[in-house]
Amino acid sequence: MPKTRDIQALPIWKGRATLGEGLLWSPSRNRLFFVDILGKRVLSCAIDGSGVQQWAMPRRVCWLVECAGSGDFLVGLEDSIVYASFIPGAPVEILRNLDWRLALPPTARFNDAKADATGRVYCGTMDDKESAPIGALFTIAPGGAVAQLDAGYTVTNGPAISPDGATLYHTDSPARTVYAFKRAPGGMLSAKRPHIHFAEADGYPDGMTCDAEGGLWVAHWDGGRVSRFHPDGSFDRGITVPASRVTSCTFCGPNFDRLAITTAAYERESEPLAGALFIADPGCVGLAAGRYGLAA
Repeated sequence: MPKTRDIQALPIWKGRATLGEGLLWSPSRNRLFFVDILGKRVLSCAIDGSGVQQWAMPRRVCWLVECAGSGDFLVGLEDSIVYASFIPGAPVEILRNLDWRLALPPTARFNDAKADATGRVYCGTMDDKESAPIGALFTIAPGGAVAQLDAGYTVTNGPAISPDGATLYHTDSPARTVYAFKRAPGGMLSAKRPHIHFAEADGYPDGMTCDAEGGLWVAHWDGGRVSRFHPDGSFDRGITVPASRVTSCTFCGPNFDRLAITTAAYERESEPLAGALFIADPGCVGLAAGRYGLAA
């Protein structure tokens, strides 16, 4: 796919996250939240990068989703999912564990997740050694029930949901493939198909988000950019990021017209902006992130 250089991402925080991921914009807090998986921390800042706050986590932390009503978060740690509270100036408070009864393979860990507009969470697991297809895609219903939807992934990434809720996108990064599923009103998935395939020169598809027009924005790990694809999977345009390992993106700001982007400093000591948090003007608007626990 072409590399476009008409849109540039600018750094707003240069703290070098070892593995930045899981971007979330909280309208009620007017702040961005993201995780540093290998750094075992959750971070938060204003849309201009100011007022950075961080919370040390007991284990690697992979994603977080706001909970509806309570002000707490549902958080994916490497080996469990917990409810947690992040209060500025105070240590993280782990409130309780989600009742997860499905067994995971010994080398599997959680990796990425997203909530839909009904309060349902889609989350994936991956092989911690990044070599075997032992990862799976799960759903967590608003009431807490967990079900496996798909399997055979080495490194799950993504999930993103189309504005009409009819399509869920999910990625196996080592396969360089973004898949699309038909999504039923109750949240179940069917009709899996390859949607976008990355060439070697493009790097690997990582975190994703949809805009209000149905465009899919995909971060390029080892590709140094974020690309927008039309709903039919054709390439539209890109954003250049001055760091090679781009990991996730989300729309943010009062009008959801800015795109925040995380990166990773892991094995990129020679890149001065690796691990930074970036912001760009994507030329379109996005949607509010789903919150866990809303009534379906």
